[in-house]
Amino acid sequence: MTAKANPQTTLMRPQPSSESPFMRSIKQWAQREGSAYAFLSAYALMFIIFIVVPVLVAFFLSFTFFDTLQPPTFNGFRNYITLLTQDEIFMKYVLPNTIQFAVIVGPGGYVLSFMLAWVLAQLPKGPRTVLALILYSPSMTTGVAMAAVWKTLFSGDQNGYLNSFLLGLNAIQEPIQWLQSPQYLMAIMIVVTLWSSMGVGFLAMLAGILEINPELYEAGSLDGISNRLQEIIHITIPSMRPQMLFGAVMSIVSTFQAGAIGVTLSGANPTPQYAGQLIVNHIEDFGFLRYEMGYAAAVSVVLLLMVLFFSRLSNRLFASED
Repeated sequence: MTAKANPQTTLMRPQPSSESPFMRSIKQWAQREGSAYAFLSAYALMFIIFIVVPVLVAFFLSFTFFDTLQPPTFNGFRNYITLLTQDEIFMKYVLPNTIQFAVIVGPGGYVLSFMLAWVLAQLPKGPRTVLALILYSPSMTTGVAMAAVWKTLFSGDQNGYLNSFLLGLNAIQEPIQWLQSPQYLMAIMIVVTLWSSMGVGFLAMLAGILEINPELYEAGSLDGISNRLQEIIHITIPSMRPQMLFGAVMSIVSTFQAGAIGVTLSGANPTPQYAGQLIVNHIEDFGFLRYEMGYAAAVSVVLLLMVLFFSRLSNRLFASED
């Protein structure tokens, strides 16, 4: 006699899932890693909106004529040809000024950051914290505050601190227009930039030095390292390659982005006789004063390529060998 199936047993029996294996794998991935990507999504969105999209737009506009009033019109490589062959201001003043400024301020600020970070690392925690804050604070200074301090120092009248000091020593007979003189403007820009170059790269180097295991120095002394210079070359720098790379990239980016310093100090764009004119100033001149956005975009692409080149060079020098 055949037993009848219980209706309740039939209803409670699990039904085969209608989901495809692909959907099940998606759900498993979301449960396992979804939260991590959710936290990263805000950064990714901001990075795309404020970095990727502007770079792509600038690259597109660099091949157009665009005056912000009419729609962009494609003109091929004309902007780049004009920049390299017909723009005398760029080739005669802007590019040499930028190279001179970058060669001195970039490596100079980088070496100075490392040296000061190494010196602070030798001090006790209390004085080290106070001095690190003092050295870092100028990098947080706004353009208005910077102008107030340095314009007072280099003021062109007899009340300026530098002129007053030199007049008191009879070193000069009349006040010098420091910020309006092409002879002195670039040197002052370099001094001011170095003064404010102890930024996050400096803090990263300080943290990297403090994280080095002291046992490495003890082992090095057993291997024949006999002075601090050898310790720095053979132990300190190899042990903090990531921080050195970060500091180098930040130094390169901040150096090539510098441009407001000359305009802020001299109070004019272009600067007097283009003595302090950098690539960023050239972009602002054509983009926001002449409204030649297509040409300004081409100059910005050249600036981006220069930053990428030196960043890759730094990566080759300081990247980990692992």
